[in-house]
Amino acid sequence: MNIYIGKFGLNSRHLTLWLFLPGILFSLATCKEKVVDDGYIWKKLRVTATAYNSFPSQTSKIHPGITAWGDSLKPGMKIIAVSKDLIPLGLDYNTQVKIKGDSSIYLVKDKMHSKWRNRIDIHMGEDKEKALQWGRKKITIHYRVKRDSTEIK
Repeated sequence: MNIYIGKFGLNSRHLTLWLFLPGILFSLATCKEKVVDDGYIWKKLRVTATAYNSFPSQTSKIHPGITAWGDSLKPGMKIIAVSKDLIPLGLDYNTQVKIKGDSSIYLVKDKMHSKWRNRIDIHMGEDKEKALQWGRKKITIHYRVKRDSTEIK
C-alpha cells in the first residue's frame, strides 16, 4: 500500500476511497426496491365527477352530516359518494380512490341517488363556493380492489 502512496502521490485516505468507492457504487446500482404484493391492485376508470356539501338540500334533510352507509362527515375528510352502478365494479364502502391530479387518497363512504350512472361526488364539507368552482368534470380515477385469485400477474 505504501508503494502506491509514494508512486502516485496519493495519501491513505485517497487510496481507501478509490479502493472502496467502486464496490459501494456497484452495490447501490444493483439495489432494487422491494415490491410488496399485498393482494390488491389499482384499477382505472373514467367517470363524471361533481362535488357536494353537507347541507340538507344536498344530502338528508334530517341528518345532513351522515352518509348513506351511516358514517359521520367531518370537515377535512377526503370522502366521495359513488353512483350505485359503480359498487359492483369494486367501488364499495371504504374503497381507496385516487383522483388524477390530486395526491390525496379518498375513501368511498357515501352512495348517490339511483338516477346517477358512472358518477362520483366529492365531499367538500360546507364550502359551497369550492363545490361550485369544481363543477362537473370528466376525470380518471384509480381505485384499489382485491386481486382476483384467478388473475394472472
